[in-house]
Amino acid sequence: MKFISWNVNGLRACVGKGFLDYFKSVDADILCLQETKLQEGQIDLELEGYHQYWNYAVKKGYSGTAIFTKQEPLSVAYGINIEEHDNEGRVITLEFEDFHFVTVYTPNSQSELKRLEYRMKWEDDFRNYLLALDEKKPVVVCGDLNVAHNDIDLKNPKTNRKNAGFTNEERGKFTELLDAGFIDTYRYFNPDKEGAYSWWSYRFSARAKNAGWRIDYFCASKKLEDRLVSADIHSEILGSDHCPVELVMR
Repeated sequence: MKFISWNVNGLRACVGKGFLDYFKSVDADILCLQETKLQEGQIDLELEGYHQYWNYAVKKGYSGTAIFTKQEPLSVAYGINIEEHDNEGRVITLEFEDFHFVTVYTPNSQSELKRLEYRMKWEDDFRNYLLALDEKKPVVVCGDLNVAHNDIDLKNPKTNRKNAGFTNEERGKFTELLDAGFIDTYRYFNPDKEGAYSWWSYRFSARAKNAGWRIDYFCASKKLEDRLVSADIHSEILGSDHCPVELVMR
């Protein structure tokens, strides 16, 4: 099974930059998106052979997630059943016979860390949501987690230590998720690979210089470890300030 996750930073714009060609060429079993920036009815994608599931933010042109899957799930859930978190279209969960598949667009702590306190609450609630799922069936969770975990995961760690996405608080919450029984699949297969990033600022020619951050992930329950085949980052794919990330599972 091939899974793809991509923060498209506006799906309508990404469609104008070759999204559908990429979608067809990658032939994923499940492909999920973050930051679709859509409301219902604002796009009509003809994706033959795929079931489509969308979660829209209440605020127009903001956040939003989607999953396209070849296999129809047993059930679909939107959000994490906590009202304060569930109006921004950030989470979709599909239940299959032997695992749960979750896509997430984690809230950004924003400039001057003005949303860091909320982010910490989100992290705990979302981790608890995943652990409750994991008690029933193992979990694959993917998306833009808005955190670079370790120094190796961004180009300039020293100058970003107190910036959103690389604070000790955010990094610590990701460590807690791993300690609770999840695998960062890219680092599982590429523990020491440097220069592997999934997001680049639009400023300062950051992408051309590969001055990026790895903030897009596939994490899997340790129960799925023997099913993991490979993990990859497709930095060659343009169309967004993020690139797609991939997990292959048997």
